[in-house]
Amino acid sequence: MRVIGVTGGVGSGKSAVLNYIEAHFDARIIKADDVGHLLMMPGQVCYEPVIQLFGEWIVKEDGSLDRETISKIVFEKKEILEKLNAIIHPAVKKYILREIERSKKEETEFFFIEAALLIEEKYDEICDELWYIYCEKEVRMERLRYNRGYSDKKIEQMLKNQLSDEEFESKCDFQLYNSEDVAHTYLQIERKMRTYYESM
Repeated sequence: MRVIGVTGGVGSGKSAVLNYIEAHFDARIIKADDVGHLLMMPGQVCYEPVIQLFGEWIVKEDGSLDRETISKIVFEKKEILEKLNAIIHPAVKKYILREIERSKKEETEFFFIEAALLIEEKYDEICDELWYIYCEKEVRMERLRYNRGYSDKKIEQMLKNQLSDEEFESKCDFQLYNSEDVAHTYLQIERKMRTYYESM
């Protein structure tokens, strides 16, 4: 089984790429954000530590954590974000490692891990290869404005907190250009996946 890490700036279209791969290949897709949300649910490993960090007031009536409020706090306070990351990220990686082993036993051909902090959290240590989904800044900003309703101020802040294109490129093995139409994106995916099958 080949383990591939996928990263890229916010709005670069990582989900669209992975949706295509999941639909057309024998691939397991796991997103670090989704795992993080799962592990913050009641009874899960990160639930109590997060309450200890923020206080009981972030617990909603149904017992779940108010992720929207948490996001607003960490967006403005970097030191709190670092403490939250120290709770979430090691637990996420541990969960993903277990899923990799499970998928190996199931003889899945490909295992894709999508994470915004793929490089920062050293996922290269558990991946055979890293993909960088590249998309021009203007296209990403437009997607974030219209698809997520983000303000320009929020978008600029998010972009500022991420690695530069040069840093992404220097750390990744393959770059997929995702600024144009989806047909161009799908063609790049097909070509890259074909190289894996040819080497099997």
